[in-house]
Amino acid sequence: MKDIKNGDELLKFLEAMSNPYRLKIIAVLQKEKQYVSQLARELGISRPLLYLHLQKLEDANLITGHHEVSESGKAMKFYELNPFSLTVDKELIAELASSLTIKSRKE
Repeated sequence: MKDIKNGDELLKFLEAMSNPYRLKIIAVLQKEKQYVSQLARELGISRPLLYLHLQKLEDANLITGHHEVSESGKAMKFYELNPFSLTVDKELIAELASSLTIKSRKE
C-alpha cells in the first residue's frame, strides 16, 4: 500500500476499515484471492451488497480487482488483498489533520 500522504487518505482508510463485513472480506482475502460469487457465498451476503463493500475497500487501495477467464470461458471478477500496514498514533493524526478536507457528507 502506498504511504498515506494526507488526512483525506487517512480518513478513507479508516472508513474502509470501520465495517465488520469489510474486515471479514480482508480476513478472507488474506488467505487467497477470491471471485465475487465465492466471496458472497462465504460471507453470506448478496453480490450487490458485497460490491458496495468491495468498492469502499478498493477506493482505499486495500484490495485490487481484476477479471480472469475460467476454463469454461466465463469471465470472473477476482479480488485480492494489497499489502498494507498502518500505525495510527497521535503523531500521524497531528501530521495529517491539517490536510483534511471538511465537506458535507451525504451518507
